[in-house]
Amino acid sequence: MTTQRLSAPHDLLEALLDLRRKVCSEGDQTFNYWRALIQRRSFLINARNLAHYLALRRRDLRALQSALMPWGLSSLGRSESRVLENLDAVIATLGELCEETQLTLPSRPRLNQFLRGSRLLKHETEAVFGPHQRGRSVRIMVTLASEAAENYLLVRDLILAGMDCARINCAHDSAQRWEAMIAHVRRAEQETGRTCQIAMDLGGPKSRTADVLQLGKGRVYRGDRILMTPNVPDEQYDLIYPTQFRCTLTEALPQLAVGAQVWIDDGKIGTVIEEIRPEGLVLLVTRARDKGEKLKADKGVNFPGTDLQLNPLTEKDLTDLQFIAQHADLLNYSFVQTPADVAQLQAEIAKRTDQPHRLALVLKIETAKAVKNLPELIIQAGGQQPIGVMIARGDLAVEIGYERMAEIQEEILWICEAAHVPVIWATQVLESLAKDGRPSRAEMTDAAMGERAECVMLNKGDYIIDAVKILDSVLHRMQAHQSKKTAQLRALQSW
Repeated sequence: MTTQRLSAPHDLLEALLDLRRKVCSEGDQTFNYWRALIQRRSFLINARNLAHYLALRRRDLRALQSALMPWGLSSLGRSESRVLENLDAVIATLGELCEETQLTLPSRPRLNQFLRGSRLLKHETEAVFGPHQRGRSVRIMVTLASEAAENYLLVRDLILAGMDCARINCAHDSAQRWEAMIAHVRRAEQETGRTCQIAMDLGGPKSRTADVLQLGKGRVYRGDRILMTPNVPDEQYDLIYPTQFRCTLTEALPQLAVGAQVWIDDGKIGTVIEEIRPEGLVLLVTRARDKGEKLKADKGVNFPGTDLQLNPLTEKDLTDLQFIAQHADLLNYSFVQTPADVAQLQAEIAKRTDQPHRLALVLKIETAKAVKNLPELIIQAGGQQPIGVMIARGDLAVEIGYERMAEIQEEILWICEAAHVPVIWATQVLESLAKDGRPSRAEMTDAAMGERAECVMLNKGDYIIDAVKILDSVLHRMQAHQSKKTAQLRALQSW
């Protein structure tokens, strides 16, 4: 339907009523399918609103939005947290303009009902991150360096600077060192009077480079060939393949086919599988800078476009889970892709603690499959325990393509707001500042946009305390200007 056909208020009202009927019918059908998975009664409203939002957004609403704006009515562009309430408010107002009898229209929602979605998001955020205590609503999560196991003052200063959640990556260090880090956090809480949650990441089936053999030029260039092998590189092949490396995720290699993409080091080196040989997979380099790229050990290897069938819980994860279940407040679930993955983790947690639902679960969205399954992932996780979602922009950008990253990032934010689930804005936030002491202009803008999430994550670096202080200042300033998708019209002070 075109905007011109909707210019008459009665036609516009009828279109809205038809939209509402379809959203209710389709949304309720989805919600009823989900209902058996939801054990937390407090999550039922979240799930129903998410179902209605999915039904709403399956439609192209641009003509309807354009037709609503001249009447001074909501264009439905900020309906995420209150789908039916927003529709009902617009319909009720338009009905009064059309002098329709209220008996034929849905009731205007009460103010308390209209704002319920925002309250539910705040409740879920506090269930994951604890109450906010610094005059800002967006939390700051910081990845602890190994140094935090010995250096108590580093941990204390991070908390004083603004850290609300300390992240420990179980892919590094040991249980003994994790315990020392946590002890430092708890001691700093006592001394500073500020609370800090403990988040722990399962390593998951992360694929990395190892045992790199690189002869001759010392760099790889477009057109070069690399041997990727499940074994330690064999020097007998060095004349044929001057560059070789072992892929740590050996179970992935048999699932790859000729023509599949293989990206290395966050996409710095792009390759395609040219040939499969007994000694390994021959990769043709299709992307690298003109001056070449160094292939280093312990760099990520991604397989975009290949639907790998992998267990998201490794043997090491199952061992680490015992420690996490006893010590962490949040569990960050790496490489989760399906509701069955979530259910598997929930079952393993229940084996290790008498209070499995105490532990908040953060879903790290790192693959195209996880994006596609996000609503079902949210229902499976949130139906049992407090949850959050991390936009893991590093692996995700490589998996879906950098050109789609901004679009998908927005869509994840919208889906999570519809489910009243907090979001963690992660990967490379203020990275130059944390590592080198000087931020780029683009990084500052990116950090400011983190205001639309409920938490922003910083990675470790020599200048991490400065990065936390600056992020804390940016978030304080931005919350006066922005709340999710809504601009806050604070008085301008520059003119």
